[in-house]
Amino acid sequence: MTAIDSGRIRSRAADVGLAVLAILAAVGDVAAGGLVPRSLGPTTSAVVTIEKSYAAGTIVIVSGNRTLDLVISEGRAIRYKIGVGRDGFRWSGTVKVGRKAEWPDWRPPAEMKARAAGLPDLVPAGPLNPLGARGIYLYKGGADTLYRIHGTNEQSTVGGFASSGCFRMSNADVIDLYARVKVGSTVIVK
Repeated sequence: MTAIDSGRIRSRAADVGLAVLAILAAVGDVAAGGLVPRSLGPTTSAVVTIEKSYAAGTIVIVSGNRTLDLVISEGRAIRYKIGVGRDGFRWSGTVKVGRKAEWPDWRPPAEMKARAAGLPDLVPAGPLNPLGARGIYLYKGGADTLYRIHGTNEQSTVGGFASSGCFRMSNADVIDLYARVKVGSTVIVK
């Protein structure tokens, strides 16, 4: 289908393309003001040798070191830098990956809303969402623990003790991990 504009013929696809460019320009203007992240953050992954033997696909988080290892074979893992729970919010145990979501929305738990008045009931998916580009949901006994391995737009918190118990990664790193991890994988938190 075509439309005639000032004696020239343009396809509807071109019109749509122009509309998309206008939207991207507007988003770019907002991003320039610091509201929308322009970067997915750094990639911190490195293949490392690990001493203990775990099954391939297992995630091992060492909160004290602020590292997350995805075991790829006996004695080898991909290690990522992460942010972990601040004092009083660190935990340990064994859980499973219960589900995964791309650009997840975020519903702050009641406990978090009680601590931080003014939190909304829902932050929709997108570049301003605190869960970032991907969410890996941690379950125990088939129930959601409310803890996540997720991206963040607050890159300065990666490598620190800053969360309420979730594990934060750069968006670039969580996108990489998300593609590699399967629902049902074991997650060991130390």
